[in-house]
Amino acid sequence: MTYAIFENGGKQYKAVPGATVDLDRMPVEEGAKVEFDQVLLISADGDVQVGTPTVGGAKVKATVEEHFKGKKVLVFKYIPRKRYRRTRGHRQQYTRVRIDEIVKK
Repeated sequence: MTYAIFENGGKQYKAVPGATVDLDRMPVEEGAKVEFDQVLLISADGDVQVGTPTVGGAKVKATVEEHFKGKKVLVFKYIPRKRYRRTRGHRQQYTRVRIDEIVKK
């Protein structure tokens, strides 16, 4: 099984050809092709290449499928005996990409 570990936005993701990955929102239109060149590890049929810090010449090619919002997270602050209550909600925005191929040099 071929897979790669790549970095985007300070986070690491596992890329398998044909699978989808949810990343933090990217300023790219739906249907656009994107490349990730910060590949930290590539495994192809038992042959593992680990980068120092990245694997030279390796890329993960993907297609942007959609932009969407995650589940709502409620933040509730409360201080007893002070009549202090604050409720705030947050919905993180994500970009779903489909991994097309993993290119290694």
